[in-house]
Amino acid sequence: MGEMEKSRRRGVKGKALTFFGVSTLVLGGVAASGAVAASSASNTTSIIYEVNPIAIQANSALAASGFDTNTCIKQIGLACYGPSQFHSAYNVPWTINGQLAGTGEQIAIIDAYGSPTLASDLATYDAEFGLPSANLHVYYPDGKPAYNPLQHAGETGWAEETSLDVQTVHDLAPGATINLIVASSPNGNDLNVAESYAVSNHLGDVMSMSFGAPEAAIAGGGNNLQLTQADSIYKQAAAAGISVFASSGDSGASAGYATANASFPASDPNVTSAGGTDLFLNSKGGYGSEYTWNDSDPTTCPFGCLDGVFGATGGAPSVVYSAAPYQSAASGMAARTTSDVAFNASVYTAPMIYLGFLGRQITTSTSSVEQVRLLLHGLQ
Repeated sequence: MGEMEKSRRRGVKGKALTFFGVSTLVLGGVAASGAVAASSASNTTSIIYEVNPIAIQANSALAASGFDTNTCIKQIGLACYGPSQFHSAYNVPWTINGQLAGTGEQIAIIDAYGSPTLASDLATYDAEFGLPSANLHVYYPDGKPAYNPLQHAGETGWAEETSLDVQTVHDLAPGATINLIVASSPNGNDLNVAESYAVSNHLGDVMSMSFGAPEAAIAGGGNNLQLTQADSIYKQAAAAGISVFASSGDSGASAGYATANASFPASDPNVTSAGGTDLFLNSKGGYGSEYTWNDSDPTTCPFGCLDGVFGATGGAPSVVYSAAPYQSAASGMAARTTSDVAFNASVYTAPMIYLGFLGRQITTSTSSVEQVRLLLHGLQ
């Protein structure tokens, strides 16, 4: 987790609301995806992917309101959205041809470490928002890793991301089969194993990857073995008719470097890159307005940016990949550029998720990739 994310992890005044024992319903949140990663000093060819969840605490007044957006704004200083609001705002159907949206489709989600309360979190989320039970399957190609955040510093963040990914997928495609493939670590080799397993076994009509590393942090760039192996997996997916999506990042165009650089795997030409926006509803709860997520711009940061700057959507030209002909024709650039599509991803316009392993802490974290991926797939 980056220093910016560490500095923003905090509680909000008011009584923390606990649902169903020690679990908590989390107030939605942001971060377009996992991004900033650096090469390991002991292995300069290794890619280490990260995710950046951000924690915000809600209170009893928000629960009493039924998680009303206006109450959320008054109590916490940000907007909060549930499943019905996303379906309404983006005109995502609950059913298609008389069946739940996503019926007959498989969604493959790739994450590292997994979540110790994944199934119970999803069941609680479904019960809270009136969603049907999910058809969830979990695969561990390298064996099931033990949840031990004291041993692996980023494991809690990945657990938050995993529960978030699964809940958001089920929200937007409630009839789809969800196949979660869990890597034993966020190392590039281990995530490549998980991705290859998903593609080789055709565990998804689409594959979602809510993580990334700035190209500038990848030793060897286009010659990095782990990168080239991942690229071959995405080519295999394309040949098999599997749509692959990845987040473009949540640290702006430069991702903390001196110059703009894209995030991988979002920059891969066989991957659709999902960026982030701020979404605002109209008075009837439908689509109101939307613009690029960029908290550092005081003219666009919602609600006066009272809780500080959380981040900005990624998006930049790749230094590894050239643009496909159809993209260069539209962009006028020779380099592959990101983002391709976008969805609500800001902390200040936060979806709600449910996390059980954090006890009474109510957390926000989100990623545009799961939402964009299913929005596009569900409406095809």
